[in-house]
Amino acid sequence: MPDIPFGFALPGGQPPDPNDPAAMQQFMSQLQHLLSAPGSGPVNWDLARQVAASQLAAAGDPAVSPFERNAVEEALRIADLWLEPATSWPSGIRTSVAWNRNEWIFKTLDVWRKLCDPVASRMVGAMGDLVPPEARAQLGPMQSMVATLGGALFGGQLGQALGSLAAEVLSAGDIGLPLGPAGTAALVPANIKAYGEGLELPEDEVRLYVALREAAHQRLFQHVPWLRGHVLTAVENYAAGIRVNREAIEEAMGRVDPTDPESMQAIALEGIFTPEDTPAQKASLARLETVLALVEGWVCHVVDSAAGDRLPNVVRLGEAFRRRRAAGGPAEQTFAALVGLELRPRRLREATVLWAALTEHRGIAGRDAIWGHPDLLPSDDDFAAPEAFATTSTDLDDELANFDFSAPGAPEEKSPGEDDDKR
Repeated sequence: MPDIPFGFALPGGQPPDPNDPAAMQQFMSQLQHLLSAPGSGPVNWDLARQVAASQLAAAGDPAVSPFERNAVEEALRIADLWLEPATSWPSGIRTSVAWNRNEWIFKTLDVWRKLCDPVASRMVGAMGDLVPPEARAQLGPMQSMVATLGGALFGGQLGQALGSLAAEVLSAGDIGLPLGPAGTAALVPANIKAYGEGLELPEDEVRLYVALREAAHQRLFQHVPWLRGHVLTAVENYAAGIRVNREAIEEAMGRVDPTDPESMQAIALEGIFTPEDTPAQKASLARLETVLALVEGWVCHVVDSAAGDRLPNVVRLGEAFRRRRAAGGPAEQTFAALVGLELRPRRLREATVLWAALTEHRGIAGRDAIWGHPDLLPSDDDFAAPEAFATTSTDLDDELANFDFSAPGAPEEKSPGEDDDKR
């Protein structure tokens, strides 16, 4: 990771005095020593990749062995067979792969870019506001360097968070978002092995359970064309309402010592984002939590139904994964603190019960038909009365007949990075 020997404040945390030529000269000199690492936009993603790779190299990133690759492909093949009677859709897997931790970052970075850039742009703007007005006039064209500084700072912090997350995730869809390429089912063998050891369960059984979850995610997102856009839009809408805590940024930048390169690397940006406590933002958060819970609840219900008596420890595995998703791991919590996004399905258990009730009263096909349009999905209120929702007198076929599935609000599924060239 390259050194970042610059900051907005002089030692002691005070902004430069525009009437002090020496202080202003030092301030201008700091801005001129920007990172040589290339980057554009609110986040320096090249730096983020470098930081994440450096962190993983220090912690260890085992290469995927031929045996592990074959084991992953076989587990995903078996998982798809077991899911056949448990869902109304065919396989959604076009490619089965095993990733090391660096590959997980590389393959999911396009979606992280889509999710993080809007939040980072507000942080960079707030950092620019910290430059004294008198100094802005003297900066002239160099004001763009302020954005470069913010992009580098956020990129470095985000790289650390993604590096930590990559050491914990078990698959491409592990945290509930469609992060990987559409149709690509991916497991991370090194993390699955470590997780299984923590549970004191056989690695092959844990691998197969993770494969079932990944294959279920692929079926859902592959055969519900609007869902990928719906989930990502829910995250983006929530992020749009996040407020930048200007005081927290000023305090963080005040801890930078221009004479100490490591002081920039040690900055922690946690707490600089806070959600707006407005009705619109509360509604946005409720929609996000509901859709995350519905996706995760469907996966949990379908996987446990498919596993049945086939896996000796299916009950223990199911409970362990529900707790893991509801609580979030340390790296996921770090990521939430950094970008202000919590990706936990808070009402996972209620959602799982709701999907089970739908299966009982409407059958597998009737349950999955709920995914026909976003307006058919259960609301947050329905979690409290799953039986009532499942046994509603409304004829689902009549409901479906009244929907235009190509209408706005049911966005087409796009592969991650598909519209990169349009940005």
